[in-house]
Amino acid sequence: MSEHAVRQALALVKDPGTGKGLVEAGFVEAVLLRDGLVQVTLAVPRERAREMEAVRAAAEAAVGALPGVLSATVVLTAHKPAAEAPAKPAPAGQGAMLMPGVKHIVAVASGKGGVGKSTTAVNLAVSLAAQGLRVGLLDADIYGPSLPQMLGTQEKPRVAASRIHPIDRWGLKAMSIGFLVEQETPMVWRGPMVMGALEQMMGQVEWGDLDIMVVDMPPGTGDAQLTMSQRVPLAGAVIVSTPQDVALIDARRGVRMFEKVNVPVLGLIENMSFYCCPNCGHRADIFGHGGAEKEAERLGTEFLGALPLKLAIRELADAGTPIAAAKPDSEEAGHYRAIAARLWGKLNGEAKPRGPKISFE
Repeated sequence: MSEHAVRQALALVKDPGTGKGLVEAGFVEAVLLRDGLVQVTLAVPRERAREMEAVRAAAEAAVGALPGVLSATVVLTAHKPAAEAPAKPAPAGQGAMLMPGVKHIVAVASGKGGVGKSTTAVNLAVSLAAQGLRVGLLDADIYGPSLPQMLGTQEKPRVAASRIHPIDRWGLKAMSIGFLVEQETPMVWRGPMVMGALEQMMGQVEWGDLDIMVVDMPPGTGDAQLTMSQRVPLAGAVIVSTPQDVALIDARRGVRMFEKVNVPVLGLIENMSFYCCPNCGHRADIFGHGGAEKEAERLGTEFLGALPLKLAIRELADAGTPIAAAKPDSEEAGHYRAIAARLWGKLNGEAKPRGPKISFE
C-alpha cells in the first residue's frame, strides 16, 4: 500500500460535473496512511457538497478495495463560497445508524485537560460492567489517546470482512486510535481527518449489542464534541472537573456547549476533591473542595459525586489496571461504583439513584 496506489484508485473515480478523475480535477487535498488506515480529504466547491456525497462514497469504496487497506475514510471539505443557501442540518437521529446496537451513549467530557477525565471514564466503564452490563469504551481523543496505557494493552484489533473488532479488556469492548498506530506516533491531522477517524471508530467497529457506551472525550469544545453530538444519539454528557475555579470556568463552557447541541448534561463529577496522606491520614483540600457541587447547583444539573486524589488510583492507572478492576473492594473503587450506579439509574429514568450520594464530610 502506498500513497501512489491510493491516488491511482482516486484517479479512476469520476467527477460527474467535469467527467475528470478526482486527481485530475484537483479535488484530492490530502492522503494520509497509517498502518493500513487510510484517510483522504477531498476539497470541493461548497455549492456542490450535496451532489459530491455519492462521489465521496465511491472514492471510499475504491480506496477500501486496495490490497493492504484495513479501513478507508474519505471526507469532504469545502473552501469556495457557496452559490446557494447552506444546507439544513441533518435530521435528529441520523447518526443512530453508526452504532445501532448501543442502547445508551454517554460522553465523559471536561472543559480542560489534566482533571482526570480519562481515569474517571475508564473506572466508570469498569464499574458499569461489574453490574453485569454490556459496556463499550470509546477513546475519542485522536490527538492524545490514553486507553491503551490505562487498559494495559497495545494489542492490535482484528479486522475481518472490512470490520474492526474492538479489544476485549477488563470486561469492556474498547477501541482507540492508539490501538491502530505506534505508541509514540503523533497524529498530525487537520479537523476533517480527525472527524473521519472518529466516524470510523463509531461506524466501522463491530460493537455489537451494548447496554451502554462510555465515550472518553478530548478536552475542550471542538471538532470531536460536534461530531459526536451530530453523528450518534447521545443519551447525555458527564462533565468532570477539579474543585478549583480555573477548572470550573472551563467545565461551565462544556456544560453550555452540550446544551447548545441539545445533548442533556447528566451531571458533574468533582475529581481530586481532596488528598488524604497514605501515611498519617491527614486530609488536605489541595484544589479546594465542593466547587463542582456548587457549580452543578448553580447550573441546574445534578452533582453525581466526588472522587479523592489517591496515590493508588494513579499508580494502577499507569500500570494499566483500573482500580475498579484491580481492587474492586477498595474504598476508592466504591466511589466509582456509586457514581456509576447513579448514572445508570438516571439513564433508566429511576426516580431515585441506586447508589448513595458520596460525601466526605
